[in-house]
This record gives sequence, C-alpha cells and structure tokens, in this order.
Amino acid sequence: MEANEAQELQEHAEHGAHESAMRPVALTMTILAVLVALTTVMGHRTHTEAVLNQAKASDTWNEYQSKKIRAYNTELETSLLNVVAVANPDGAKKLAKSYADHQAKWADELKELSIHAQELEGEVALAEHKAKFFDLGEALLEIGLVITSVTLLTRRRAYWFAGMASSLGGIISVLFALSLK
Repeated sequence: MEANEAQELQEHAEHGAHESAMRPVALTMTILAVLVALTTVMGHRTHTEAVLNQAKASDTWNEYQSKKIRAYNTELETSLLNVVAVANPDGAKKLAKSYADHQAKWADELKELSIHAQELEGEVALAEHKAKFFDLGEALLEIGLVITSVTLLTRRRAYWFAGMASSLGGIISVLFALSLK
C-alpha cells in the first residue's frame, strides 16, 4: 500500500467519523424544522381566530347599537304620544302599550347582546395573548435551528447546545400558549 492510499483511507475514515458525529445535529435540525412549521401554523390559526372573534364582537356591538337606537326612538315616540292630543286616544294608548312591550323585549335583548359582545372580546384578548407566545416560540425555535446549523459548519458542539437551549425556550413558550384557556 502506498503512502497516498494510506493517507486517503485515513482521511476517508476521519470524514466518515465527522459525518456520523454530525448525525445527531442533523436529526436535531430536522426535528426543529418540523417544530417551527407546526408552531407557525398554530400561531397563524390563533391570529386568525382573534381577527374573526373581533369581527364577531364588532358585529354584536353594532347590533346592540341599532337596537339601542330603535329603543330610544320608540321611547321618544311614546313620550310624544303622551304629550300630543290625538284624535283617537284609545288607539294612542294601544300604540303606547305596544311600544312599552317592545321596550321591555329590547331591554332584555340589549343585556344579552352586551354580555355576548363582552365574551367575544374576552376571546379576542385570550387569542391575542396565546398568539404572542406562539410567535415567541416560533422565533426561539427558528433561532435555535439557525444556531444548530452553525454546528455543521464549525464542527463545534457548543453551537448545538446553544441551539437546543434556544429551542427549549421556544418549546416552553409553545406549551404555555397551548395551556392557556
């Protein structure tokens, strides 16, 4: 065996040893990439949930306002019927009674709409709070993935451990977001 062949075999063996030493790093990067993708999807869905609930809350408050205006206008008409002399007093009393019935019905509806809108606003706040933790988790996982990839270039395991530490922070953030109810 010549000296060149022996040196080539030694380099090949060393290269193979480096590759097998980097397999756990590559596996870590693959797992982190999957976690980043999942966290991104969960974060986007949570942001979408917040937007949809905000739209529902706005719609509910708009309905509340329209019923409130209708109730106010009916109250004004009732007051006007009581003040103005009318040709048919019995008809005016019946109309005033009908208005009073509507007022009672609308008062209950207004209370229900207000409660429902406030519940929706609470859901918006919760979704936004959860989304912040998903966003933080996504950022930390991406940072961990990038730092871990530096290990492949430098062959220094310190980057691998630093990347895993950042990723652990991201995982904790995601788990916290999932635990919020």
